[in-house]
Amino acid sequence: MEKNPCDQIKHGEEEKHLTTKLGGLKTLAFVISTETFEKVASFGLHANMILYLINEYHMSNAKGANVLFLWSAISNFMPILGAFLSDSFLGRFRVIALGTFVSLLGMSLLWLTAALPQATPPQCNGLATESCASPKAAQLALLFSSLALMSTGAGGIRPCALAFGADQLYNPSNPENKRVLQSFFNWYYASVGLSLMVSITVIVYIQDAAGWVIGFGVPAGLMFLSTVMFLLGSPLYIKLMPDKSLFTSFAQVMVAAWQNKHLALPPMESDPGIWYYHKGSKLIAPTQKLRFLNKACMIGNPEKDIDMDGRAINPWNLCTVKQVEELKALIKVLPIWSSGIMIAVSISQHSFQVLQARVMDRHLIPGGLKIPAGSFGVFAMITLTIWVATYDQIIVPLLSKFTKRSRGFSLKERMGIGLAISCVAMAVAAMVESKRRATAIRQGLGDEPHGMVHMSAMWLVPQYSLIGLAEGLNAIGQIEFYYSQFPKSMASIGVALFALGMAVGNLVSSLIVGTVDKLTSKGGKQSWVSNNLNMGHYDYYYWILTILSVINVFYYLICCWDFGSSDNKNKIVWDEEEGTEDELELELGDRAKGVASPIVFTH
Repeated sequence: MEKNPCDQIKHGEEEKHLTTKLGGLKTLAFVISTETFEKVASFGLHANMILYLINEYHMSNAKGANVLFLWSAISNFMPILGAFLSDSFLGRFRVIALGTFVSLLGMSLLWLTAALPQATPPQCNGLATESCASPKAAQLALLFSSLALMSTGAGGIRPCALAFGADQLYNPSNPENKRVLQSFFNWYYASVGLSLMVSITVIVYIQDAAGWVIGFGVPAGLMFLSTVMFLLGSPLYIKLMPDKSLFTSFAQVMVAAWQNKHLALPPMESDPGIWYYHKGSKLIAPTQKLRFLNKACMIGNPEKDIDMDGRAINPWNLCTVKQVEELKALIKVLPIWSSGIMIAVSISQHSFQVLQARVMDRHLIPGGLKIPAGSFGVFAMITLTIWVATYDQIIVPLLSKFTKRSRGFSLKERMGIGLAISCVAMAVAAMVESKRRATAIRQGLGDEPHGMVHMSAMWLVPQYSLIGLAEGLNAIGQIEFYYSQFPKSMASIGVALFALGMAVGNLVSSLIVGTVDKLTSKGGKQSWVSNNLNMGHYDYYYWILTILSVINVFYYLICCWDFGSSDNKNKIVWDEEEGTEDELELELGDRAKGVASPIVFTH
């Protein structure tokens, strides 16, 4: 039986057969609720976890922070793997379904660590952490398994949820489709922002007020609802088959360049006929930078390399010029990408700030609402949200009057200003901690690490707000910079690069904390990151981060100088024509993969 053409949409180079009864607005409640419940559940656990590790597992401050740094690193790396599996093998539906189930399993295990007395060491009864019983190997195995499962599950949900929602609405034959998709994106981002606010405030408050059993049970229950809601909508979803991943394309270029290493590169002014490109492509010859990669698109033997239709017989032995230039574009931005690692280190310092807030006066006003120590991160999120909401509508028009540019600051300037502000944030953090420590010692709390310091925790708000502003400038600037340098088909790689930078930043944070703890505790001295905040020197630790951040700013300036101008005349003309239906599909697909989602990918 012949298929109705109206029941098909084109996706890439293959036809996806869909029935008109699938997808549509009726599926959005399932998709958005799935993402909302997952965000509230997972991010609510991050905010307060340092206190759980210290109080229940008797970890030192440094070790607890290192566990969280590694957990965050894995959580930021796994979405890259999830996106690869989704694009190349399993498709978005299967990856999200597996992700929700694995996340639920991880949160259930974490709840068991709080619910079962045998899962944690005996209580300390007010003793110093050093005097408490250490956790057994089996207890740590259960804890770490729960964290690993949650990271793995998040890797399936986060890179695919928005794109999966867009799949349900994409209908190029509908003239209102772009408006419908834009409305969906707005609702999606609004739900994500609200869920993050709720997770950092309500979930943390429940943990503080009702204890860990209920505090972990609520996120597990929400994750159960997320899983059920997503699976209930299964009969209604459009489930597209996976396409070829860009990661596969990059691997093919590298393999082909190695396979063809015996070929001699032609002179710069050579016949374009020796290069392999698809018919109609504007890229008919590779650029001269990174010339060793040009061998990947060099036709060595037309009879063995090309079939009767003009296609490469083995894509792992011969790639197109476009594939080669895509990999070069990625390599070209790597130095500037590496400059973003240090700001990721600054962003990830939440754990120590929770410990500081815990021993400070956390009343919003004297005698008023008492903010949980783990909820102060909301000030960074509020600042980031305000910046994102006001930048295009208010700040850009004001800046354009002075810069004479329609976009205000250039992307490189935004990234650089973000890095500079992160330096200020770390300097403020060092000065505030110096003041807190001096106040505690004046009160005679040198040997009482849990004693309440007569200093308002509102002193922590400026550093959180500065970090939120730095993130709004640098993080969004990074993603937009990658978007400006890559073809539209590579836009999701920009988000992947940013997530990878956050992961590396967390690993570097762990390395710095471990190194500082080891070096400063030699000879029986008190570690700068001691369990006793009043006897340690966390202010010195923050000054180290400040110095490293300042050095990183100069490194960034060198990278910008080496990168050169981003003017249009220096850009490669990719195979994309403005205003075409394919471009619209790519643009909306890129939005669906998170290009315009700073909140989703920075926390």
